[in-house]
Amino acid sequence: MINIKEDERLNPLNHSCAHLLAQAVRHLYPNAKFWVGPVIDNGFYYDMDLDGVVIKEEDLNKIEKEMKKIQKDGKKIIRQVITKEEALSLFKEDPYKIDLIENMNEDEEITCYTQGDFTDLCRGPHVDSVKELKYFKLLKVSGAYYKGDSHNKMLQRVYGICFDTEEDLKEYLNFLEEAKKRDHKKLGKDLELFMISEYGPGFPFFLPKGMILRNILENFWYTEHTKEGYDFVKTPMMLSRELWETSGHWDNYRDNMYTSEIDEKTFAIKPMNCPGGMLVYKNKLHSYKDLPLRIGELGQVHRHEASGALNGLFRVRTFTQDDAHIFMREDQIEEEIVRLIAFIDRVYKIFGLSYEIELSTRPEDKFIGTIESWDRAESILKKACHQAGHDCKINEGDGAFYGPKLDFHIKDSLGRVWQCGTIQLDNNLPERFDLTYVDSDGEKKRPVMLHRVIFGSIERFIGILIEHYAGAFPVFLAPVQIKVIPVASEHHSDYAKLVTEKLKEANLRVELDDRNEKLGYRLREAQTSKVPYTLILGDKEKESKTVSYRKYGTTETTTLKIDEFIEHINSEIII
Repeated sequence: MINIKEDERLNPLNHSCAHLLAQAVRHLYPNAKFWVGPVIDNGFYYDMDLDGVVIKEEDLNKIEKEMKKIQKDGKKIIRQVITKEEALSLFKEDPYKIDLIENMNEDEEITCYTQGDFTDLCRGPHVDSVKELKYFKLLKVSGAYYKGDSHNKMLQRVYGICFDTEEDLKEYLNFLEEAKKRDHKKLGKDLELFMISEYGPGFPFFLPKGMILRNILENFWYTEHTKEGYDFVKTPMMLSRELWETSGHWDNYRDNMYTSEIDEKTFAIKPMNCPGGMLVYKNKLHSYKDLPLRIGELGQVHRHEASGALNGLFRVRTFTQDDAHIFMREDQIEEEIVRLIAFIDRVYKIFGLSYEIELSTRPEDKFIGTIESWDRAESILKKACHQAGHDCKINEGDGAFYGPKLDFHIKDSLGRVWQCGTIQLDNNLPERFDLTYVDSDGEKKRPVMLHRVIFGSIERFIGILIEHYAGAFPVFLAPVQIKVIPVASEHHSDYAKLVTEKLKEANLRVELDDRNEKLGYRLREAQTSKVPYTLILGDKEKESKTVSYRKYGTTETTTLKIDEFIEHINSEIII
């Protein structure tokens, strides 16, 4: 999908459409006051205070009609540079704009844009005329705290999108409909994979079928990491405040951590696995011959998220990171990263996920270490990326404060991009925890450390896979691989049970549906459940000791001997 924010034409088009929205809202709700209306990756939004009036989804059509009326009027959009005093006077009735103006830098140029009877404070840029804003759609309305602070007033946020052509708008709206069908929250419920309870917002429950899927992924993770020479650990869920002070999390992450008092001491539930991994490394002396040391952990972490930000498996308060910390000598960094990129590539290809790599470089202000060490680390990451056969987009200034990183942005079947894998170079924690190894000259040296994840988190990756496959998992992931349906239970149930047992003996995940329901009903239910293979067993199959199967999404029937069918389905099981 196109990124509206980064597109030279669509960015100002959507920025201007946000102003068109605000103008229409002002016409309909004269007491409306406006905070900000930025362009985002998938369109625009505007935060507004309507003096007690609440906009509902059904009100969006009314606002759209007013926007179209203004658009047809075709007024020019005029830019003006004004003084701070003029701005304060112009927007004296709007406390939100006054706040923006008063917090501007003294040397900052103040501009406003006028279209007909509406003027808005804005840096721009905009299109020349509202006449260009022909193909738009308001998408939804939600609440948003003023300045994103839950202690402030709740404003209303209206989202929309604008394109140059009717075809582009239709294509995007069709995309939204398809994405809606793939919503992992709905499919997770329909397919009985997971649930969220009011007793634990942000704390997902995995149901039996969801646990099958989760265990497949975790077993795959352990198998592949064993091949790559990783050792595995499990670090405690809760550790004392002193550890988090040493790691720096207490000062920088305290508001997102859950704490408790034990024996009159403060303990914190871990928001990250890293400090525990440092203690594992420090548990024994290490020689240069031990390195690289690859330590993996499927570690459950807890982080406090605002209730309004929670979103199925995508944004939760507890999740399992597929973490690993790799300790190495400086001369091993490049080779290790090349190997790691190849590993990540292999994993993503299993699930049919393409990806791009982004190199995030030194932040402008908050960073540790010398500029020379940062330049060297960034150069190593870039070189390793190219050596592994990949290009990397540069994301200036977005590295962690302790080191640069490579982020892996995967693309799903709808073209949506998700940031999952990451490789981060860290000189900070080895320094904070005084990690050392004994080098060949007998001197103690500081190891270099990589943080890395591939899935990102098990929960979020499952959510991505649900939407990527629209719930119709390939055979190797499907919680139920085969549904066995006898045509008539009283005549074919015994044979169906025999086939079911034989499939189970072949370690296939199979369910028998011999309920006293019509065949058509049971077949439709198997399709609704998105089971990859449905076996239909009647007189012909019983007499010839065969099975007739349909693949999900088709009505074509194929007949095979039982052993041939087992061989056929096993050929699709790739993990």
